Formats: sequence, structure tokens, C-alpha cells
Amino acid sequence: MPDEAALQKLALKLFEIDAFKFGDFKMKVGINSPVYFDLRVVVSHPDVMDTLADLLTEFIAEKKLDTAGVHLCGVPYTALPIATLISIKGNKPMLIRRKEAKKYGTKKLIEGKFNAGDKCLIIEDVVTSGSSILETVDDLRSEGLIVTDAIVVVDREQGGVQNTEEKGVRMHSLFTLSYLLKVVLEAKLIEEGTVKAVGKYIAACQIRSDGSFMHGNGTKVINELSRVRMTFEARADLAKCPLAKKLLRLIAAKKTTLCLAADLTTTEAILNLAEAAGPYICVLKTHVDIVSDFSIQFAHSLQLLAKKHNFLLLEDRKFADIGNTVAQQYAGGLHQIADWADLVTVHSLPGQGVLKGLKSVIGERPADSLRGVFLLAEMSTEGALTDEKYSAATMKIATEMDTDFVAGIVCQSKDLVASPGLLQLTPGIKLEEGVDELGQLYDSPDRVVKERGADICVVGRGILNSKSPAETARIYRDRLWQAYIERIAGDTNGTSAN
Repeated sequence: MPDEAALQKLALKLFEIDAFKFGDFKMKVGINSPVYFDLRVVVSHPDVMDTLADLLTEFIAEKKLDTAGVHLCGVPYTALPIATLISIKGNKPMLIRRKEAKKYGTKKLIEGKFNAGDKCLIIEDVVTSGSSILETVDDLRSEGLIVTDAIVVVDREQGGVQNTEEKGVRMHSLFTLSYLLKVVLEAKLIEEGTVKAVGKYIAACQIRSDGSFMHGNGTKVINELSRVRMTFEARADLAKCPLAKKLLRLIAAKKTTLCLAADLTTTEAILNLAEAAGPYICVLKTHVDIVSDFSIQFAHSLQLLAKKHNFLLLEDRKFADIGNTVAQQYAGGLHQIADWADLVTVHSLPGQGVLKGLKSVIGERPADSLRGVFLLAEMSTEGALTDEKYSAATMKIATEMDTDFVAGIVCQSKDLVASPGLLQLTPGIKLEEGVDELGQLYDSPDRVVKERGADICVVGRGILNSKSPAETARIYRDRLWQAYIERIAGDTNGTSAN
């Protein structure tokens, strides 16, 4: 390790410039913490930046990680200036990982000169669960780079070491939270009670890579905070399916959880509806097999509207056959669904083979044409045969098998979807609850979001049969978003917490 006196001096300097502080802070993973790190402030203190880079360069050398030919890659974005200084001081080549591939020029996700088989060392500022490191590792490895180690400024000691090791990455931290607490306590800058409170918090909040929490006694629990009390922004970082990550960020940016079921029979009616309601929805759901004048040109027109209004297309095909058959249904025929639909619905009845068949069609795709599926675990009709055993088997497929392809689950129960990286899509929503003449059950926006746990809410006839679909879509969007705000605030009684 670098000189102890130098480490202590830097630790105190970080506290002095408010790079870490104590209080009550909402974390990205959806829980509150009594300590908060913000190393972004370091860029405003060149002397601290220089010292930090020197100590990290020395640390890397002592760990024997500065082997010839190794590249450096800072996790975007806070670690980028730190990695840049280490690169200059250590005369090491650097790579830059984009959070999203650019849509012009080379369209690269990893910038810099490298070859498949080269080694790359990750640089990160602060680690809680290690999810940001693992996202960067996945992108680097997808380009053929070898990643086995990560250098971290601060380890919050909440599971990052274990989570990264499970993915074959050793994490080496310059500071741990315990060490920083010890230094500032000895300097009499904080009270003993603060140290005990933070220690208790660390013991109670060990975060696993799947978003679950570990109690201090080692018992794994899926805390309610793992999904229904977490923000969409926080959950995006935990999603294993790239399209789920994209959709969670879209929802957060657009502030809508409304999925419009465009169950109309002509292309003109659907396109007019998409144009009118597009600003208020996150997903447009289609049943193209009921469209009398379907054409691929119509599908491409839908894609243009989706891009214009920033929503995704979900074809409610409900694939339910052997892998070879669904591959042909997905890629070919009249509808050529894989060509234009971002998402499709799938019955899990055939088992994992149905997903393998669909996945065989899509291959490698750029970030702007990702594909994913929603697995049906429960249905919203009276007398549905999707019992608890069937639902549990569906969740096993979603969480243990094709986790990078399954974006979410179609269901009616809050407790079924535990992983924060999966989206719960729930149909059967109207402003007025009830049952139609064909057995379709309807719940109110408040009930379906706060009691049933829906993330994306499907509305069809409630909008389609209204005099002004655009205005009605706006009303549903607002009601659903308000229910979500109240849900993450812990208010299940309808009173908003500001």
C-alpha cells in the first residue's frame, strides 16, 4: 500500500472538500444511507486530483497490475478524469467506454486503439454493489478484451467485492469505508455514534448483484425496496437485459408508465392513434394479426412514429410453440415481427426452447435496434389456468436462463417479480374498475400500480373508446405516474408525499 501518512492526509482532504459526508441520503440502489460519497467534486481541486492519481499509480504498481500492454478504462463518468491522469503518469494507453454507442460515424461503444486479447484494467471511483464495474466489464469483454482486475478509490463494503469476483474480476480498493471512518474519527471530525450508525447500516445492507439484500446473519431477502420502492433510474443500472435497461431509462426520462393497446383493425387508425397518443406513452402494443391491411411499410411507419415520440413497440404475439417454429414466426411470414417490434410477448409453456428459438433470429444488434421479450406468467381474465406453479416456473426461466433477453413479466401480482431489473407489465386497467361481458377484469390506475406492483400499465378500450384519445391518454399517464410517485414514497393510501 502507499505510505500510510499520505493515505491519511488524502482521506482528511476528501472529507474537507465534501467528497464524502454524513446525514441521510437516498442512494441510486433505492435505499437510504447515512454516508454519501461524491468524488465528482475532486475535479475542482487540482491538488487533490494530482495526489489521488499519484497514490493510485503507486497502488497499481504495488499490485503488479501495470504489466506491459495493459490498457486503462475509467467507468463513466466520474472515474474518467482519474483514469486519464493515471494514464499520463504511468504512460499507459487508455480506452473510453461510452454508456451508449453513438448513432453516427464509427458507432463504437469502446473508443481507443486495441486488439482482441489485450488486457484492460478498470478504474472506478466509488463501489457499492459493483454493478457499474460489471457493466463496463461486459462491454469490454464483448470487444474481446481481457478484464480480470479493477482499481477502486473507495469501497463502501456493501457487496461489491463478492459481486465482481463472481464475474471473474478482482477488486482492489485504495480506501474502504471502514478505514475512512477510522481516520476521520481519530481526527475528531465525527462522533463515535456516527461510526456505529454507519457500521450498523453496512451490516444490514449488503447488496447482491441481482438487487437483493443480505441481512447481517447471512440470510438473503428480496426486500420490497428491490423493486416497487426503487426508482426507475436506479433499477436501470441493475437490469441484465439491455432492452429493459433502455426501457427503464425511457420511462424515467419521459415520466410515463402507460402502454397503449392499439387493438384496431386498420393501419390508418393505428397510425393516427400512435401520432395522437405518442407523447404520453412508453410502449405501443399491437396485435398485427387483426389488422386487415397490414404491410411492412406500415410497420416501418410505426417505427418512425416511435422514434419521433420516444416509445417502444410491443407486438402482443404470445409465441407458444417449439423453437424452430417460433423462429420462423418471428422472422418471416407476412408480419416479419423481428424486423420492427422492439418487444414481443411469449408464453413460457414450451419451456426455454421458445426463447432460444426467438433469440436465434436476432443475432448481434446495435443499441438502437435491441430486442427483448415479456414472458406471460399470469393473465387478467377470469378462470385463467396460469396457476402458482406455472408462474413460478416462468420466473425461473426469466431469472436463471435468458436474463439478457427477458425484459419483463406480464402478471397481476406485486410479489411475483422481485428482481429490480425486470419490468412488471400489467393489463386490464381502466379509470373505472369492473368486469366486461367476456370476463376481462379491470383495475384502477392507483390499485394496479400501488397494490399490484405494475411498472408498465396497459390501457386499451379506456382510451380507444374515448372522444379524445390523446387527452384521455394524457389523463391516464398523469394518474399512473402520480401513483408511481406515491408508491416509491411509501404512500399506499393515495396521499402524495412531496
